[in-house]
Amino acid sequence: MSVSTLAADQVICAPLPVLGRDVTVPLVTGGEVTYAALDYAASAPALQRVWDDVAAYAPYYGSVHRGAGYLSQLSTDLFENARRTVTEFLDCRADDQLVFTRSTTDSLNLLAAALPADCQVFVFETEHHASLLPWQDAKVTYLNAPRTPGQAVATLERALAERDPKGPALVCVTGASNVTGELWPVRELAAAAHSHGARIVLDAAQLAPHHPVSVQDLDVDWVAFSGHKLYAPFGSGVLAGRADWLRAAEPYLAGGGASRKVTRRTDGGVDVEWHESAARHEAGSPNVIGAYSIASACKALTEAGFDTLVAREEHLIAKVRAGLAEVPEVRVLSLFGDTAPRVGVISFVVDGWNSSHFAAALSAEYGIGVRDGLFCAHPLVRTLLGSDPQTQGECGAPEAAPGEKSLNAIRVSFGAGTPDEHVDRFVTAVRELVREGAKWQYRTEDGRCVPAV
Repeated sequence: MSVSTLAADQVICAPLPVLGRDVTVPLVTGGEVTYAALDYAASAPALQRVWDDVAAYAPYYGSVHRGAGYLSQLSTDLFENARRTVTEFLDCRADDQLVFTRSTTDSLNLLAAALPADCQVFVFETEHHASLLPWQDAKVTYLNAPRTPGQAVATLERALAERDPKGPALVCVTGASNVTGELWPVRELAAAAHSHGARIVLDAAQLAPHHPVSVQDLDVDWVAFSGHKLYAPFGSGVLAGRADWLRAAEPYLAGGGASRKVTRRTDGGVDVEWHESAARHEAGSPNVIGAYSIASACKALTEAGFDTLVAREEHLIAKVRAGLAEVPEVRVLSLFGDTAPRVGVISFVVDGWNSSHFAAALSAEYGIGVRDGLFCAHPLVRTLLGSDPQTQGECGAPEAAPGEKSLNAIRVSFGAGTPDEHVDRFVTAVRELVREGAKWQYRTEDGRCVPAV
């Protein structure tokens, strides 16, 4: 990996090559500019390495499992080797299972469907909807947003102490917030869960692309993440962890691949013997390319070295935070405070600006892609903003007068493929928009703020 020296004692790696790094986009004010993709928390661009690996495999694409042909056997080996690669990437236990899914959302819904009867679930209101909502059929306790990592652990301890100790229980927690980027005390929360006889699942969608995730070191029972946040294409995800609940559950989908043996009964029905391996929850033709792309991304990040990648990301975080701090009208959202460790995800509001209007101007006038809204974490963002969930804003005018509460927020996020120029342009754009205003007129269309013709 190439490096550039920023100071005598600081060496920062170059960004990893990603698809779209040279794409240019038009500006409403005239001309074109290289697109600055700063919405990694939603979907990170695919690594060039991943795309090249997939392209090299594509001519050898074949059916998976049970096929006698050469290409079928090759694809089967590729699929199962991908499982082993991701298992190693996550540092799973020897008897853990790894199931390939469609996404983090799919993984956590799979686990929710596998919960034992009368399982109690504990989840903080600060979670992304993917980990907040799947537990509707269980007895759920929603925990209030903590304001320090220690308070998070204490809140969970109190809630678990009041539960029925005889029944099963599950704690669901994020590794890094998709709103604030702050790292959660996963190891301490896992210890608290286990001390009260509960299990814990880690939503690593925002953690795995930025930091190493070790199932054994963190002592979590399951981990879930999505390929499209880990620099792999859309449509693939992972659930890895304890096998017993998964083996005891009905298959997530009933169909070929999940069944080991199917026989007709004399009464006209059928008897089914289901697999006990990961195949039990992988019915149908699997997404081989999706699994292979995740494995390729895992290899690429491992080879690049997380220490090096984290150092570069912290350099970018410092740049963005320092730049935003110079604009008094900007307020960065945080649960745990300015000194909390975090990944490259920063949400903020701008005094007197509608967030949709601000994000639209960043795109149309500067070629910068960010995200605005509530980020599929509505309770958390509304808690941080103190906003009324019944209130809606329009983009054509400021949503709030200076000093009033904002209704939604702006999120900038970045990672291993982000060059310095993109964050420098972003900081400059924020400063110019706040001081000089937008150069173009905007209107609301289908609920979005867009440039007026």
